[in-house]
Amino acid sequence: MIQRFRENRRLQGFLLILPTLFVMVVMLIIPLTLTVVTSFGQRDADGNVIYTFTLENYWRLIGFTEQGWDDLYLRILLRSLWLALQTTVIVIAMAYPLAYFIARAPEKRRNSLLFLVLIPLWTNFIIRIYAWVMILRGQGVLNSALGGVAGLLSIPFQPLDLYPSQGAVLIGMVYEFLPFMILPIYTSLEKIEPSLYEAAADLYANAFRTFWRVTAPLSMPGVVAGTILTFVPVIGTFVVSDILGGRQVILVGNLVQRQFLDARNPPFGSAASIILLLMTLGLTLYYTRRFGLGEEIAAG
Repeated sequence: MIQRFRENRRLQGFLLILPTLFVMVVMLIIPLTLTVVTSFGQRDADGNVIYTFTLENYWRLIGFTEQGWDDLYLRILLRSLWLALQTTVIVIAMAYPLAYFIARAPEKRRNSLLFLVLIPLWTNFIIRIYAWVMILRGQGVLNSALGGVAGLLSIPFQPLDLYPSQGAVLIGMVYEFLPFMILPIYTSLEKIEPSLYEAAADLYANAFRTFWRVTAPLSMPGVVAGTILTFVPVIGTFVVSDILGGRQVILVGNLVQRQFLDARNPPFGSAASIILLLMTLGLTLYYTRRFGLGEEIAAG
């Protein structure tokens, strides 16, 4: 039997993937299936789920209710999408120059620079967010510093009203996910062969054309990977908006959390979760196909 097992490659492969398959089924497929089933149900007066089939929860998210048109939840979905897009664009604009600088730095300094990028990740996520509260609040570090400078220059100063606000949430999102954009872009830039730059110089390409025709296309897989690592968590997060938004900036992640924990409405929270999943999946598939990440992975 042992000899038969050694010769049966399919059985060997199945046994190798069995632990991962078990985890995927138990931790992903079964919960997702339950969420889909619950999203078509209703809630009774005690907050229990009545497993029926109705599209009421989805219509309500879009804005159609029994009382008429109400776009409250639709605006929450669009706000979440817009904030995720803003965060991703800003993070790309900040991460690319830094990743390029690290990739072009002498080899002895690269590890030190990457170490500095990773240091914030050693601190607890919640602690880092509360640090921004201390910085952005009315009597925080930022206003105190600006007030001190204004006092030295003898000019009037009105404290900035940054916390709580959607702007503070955006700042916190950018800060939290910046390293997740720097690392994949750096990985792509670091793999570019120096001979390609030499070839571009031999063809009389200036710095701009070299970047546009050589660096940018070859670094695009890193940009796409970083975008996914940033956009997907941002659109579903609720901790940053709860803390820096003072529970006033409601995103779809906050909506899901409150429907399950506060409103005790699992069907509606499940429907919001499925809509969030479909939005994220659709945009991710379009983005990866648009910029050819799948082809790059297959070729690599």
